[in-house]
Amino acid sequence: MELSKIINELGEDREHYFNAIAPPIMQTSNFAFRKVADLSKAFEDEMQGYLYSRGVNPTIDILRKKLAALDGAEDSLVFNNGAAAIFAGIFANIKSGDHIVSVRAPYTWVQRMFDVILPRFNVSTTYVEGKTIEDWKEATKSNTTFYYLESPNSWNYALQPIEEVAQFAKSKSIITLIDNSYCTPLYQKPIEMGIDITMQTATKYIGGHSDTLGGVLCGSHAMMKKIFDSEYLNIGSGMQPFNAWLMIRGLRTLPLRLERITKTTNEVVSFIKQHPKISSFLFPFDDTFPQYELARQQMKGACGLITFAIKAKRKDDIVKFCESLQHIMMAVSWGGHESLIIPKCAGISEKDFDPGNTEHCYVRLYCGLEDADYLIKDLERGFESL
Repeated sequence: MELSKIINELGEDREHYFNAIAPPIMQTSNFAFRKVADLSKAFEDEMQGYLYSRGVNPTIDILRKKLAALDGAEDSLVFNNGAAAIFAGIFANIKSGDHIVSVRAPYTWVQRMFDVILPRFNVSTTYVEGKTIEDWKEATKSNTTFYYLESPNSWNYALQPIEEVAQFAKSKSIITLIDNSYCTPLYQKPIEMGIDITMQTATKYIGGHSDTLGGVLCGSHAMMKKIFDSEYLNIGSGMQPFNAWLMIRGLRTLPLRLERITKTTNEVVSFIKQHPKISSFLFPFDDTFPQYELARQQMKGACGLITFAIKAKRKDDIVKFCESLQHIMMAVSWGGHESLIIPKCAGISEKDFDPGNTEHCYVRLYCGLEDADYLIKDLERGFESL
């Protein structure tokens, strides 16, 4: 299906709401029935009818259809945030005694789930670099039932060979889930490579305005139904209608925003990579990137996030750089209209900071919708403070 049709038309039956161009927000908690038989039918399968907005809702359904189509999936579910989506996707597919293989140093709340929550249910996790299929094969045990991937991740952009991992997992009846937040379905389609469940934090590029939270799971209808009937309804972490409406609005401009951010990122990359005050630099589509060939093979594009290490003698040097910026804001996350920066050392105590450790000197930049020259001048201001 054409991208323009998905974004502008799919799921939008305008004749049902007065031919309004923008769909309404069905801000209701529940739905009325005139026939007992109809209510009984809704009880039988809450995913197929409107009963209570904890489950499905007309506004949310428009978003679900669009997101599933973008990913090339049969169905999707939307959550209040990315952490909730990952939790539901994993928890619905494991049981006591199972073993998980995950990329090393995953998203903070994923690691908390693996290290703190799941051991209470006798579920263990092995972490791997995951850059080769051998990493996954060697870590797999007789009780391995789940693989968790992040490709690329959001700091050093490490990649996994998605298709190889998916094929091996299928041969062992292992469920796979990938965090595709960096790329979105426009720049990478893991479902086409054989992954069972794709996740993206819709808070970022999908929403695109830093004003709402959201998480997405896409996969087969059977998988989404399995998650819906258990974790989705029981945890009660489904997205609300107003948030779904904001996400639909964000989708309208997603291709345009990614195109703009890609152009800006490339210009900023050219400035940063040659700067004398950095010691290293990471961007998946730069030919110096360690996994450049795999990035070009798996991804249609790369944009937004750039990581570089400042030549620092002490933590204060990095603090000075970040606090000298006047336009680029310091904050977590990415994907909105505004450019952001976050230093790795913000999570490292003064006594533990080691200027000889490149990762301690990392600064992650997100390029938003501002002009490239505007951002470059601000970055130069930061470098001049050193």
